[in-house]
Amino acid sequence: MNPQILIREYQKEDQPVILELLRLNTPAYFSPEEEQDLIHYLNNEIERYFVLEYDGNVVGSGGINFSEDQATGKISWDILHPTYQGKGLGSLLLNHRIDTLKNLPQIRTISVRTSQLVYRFYEKQGFQLLEVVKDYWAPGYDMYRMEYAR
Repeated sequence: MNPQILIREYQKEDQPVILELLRLNTPAYFSPEEEQDLIHYLNNEIERYFVLEYDGNVVGSGGINFSEDQATGKISWDILHPTYQGKGLGSLLLNHRIDTLKNLPQIRTISVRTSQLVYRFYEKQGFQLLEVVKDYWAPGYDMYRMEYAR
């Protein structure tokens, strides 16, 4: 039987499950300090944020934000339940956002800031590494700034 997969816009009532997804990925991919950053983001900084449902359960999420001049689309806050990692769902969610950005005529650049723990995922999806900042997110969590090469 094929699973039902749905990518939809985030709703405020999704916040508890998104925070639980983050906790399930801490400290493997996120530092404990980042939970407050995610809460702030969800409450104040969302421009477009999506959740991925698998058979009716939210198992992933990820957003898009824009530069001030609206020319850069920024991939933000990718989170996937550990049980569902490695099954192509993260790629599906990322490609949904890349396609969304490609359809906006003002977008010239698609970027992501991630860590050394998952930058290879983005590399496989066509992103190129531009900059590394040591201990950016927290001690031991470096920032890898990448851009999508169309």
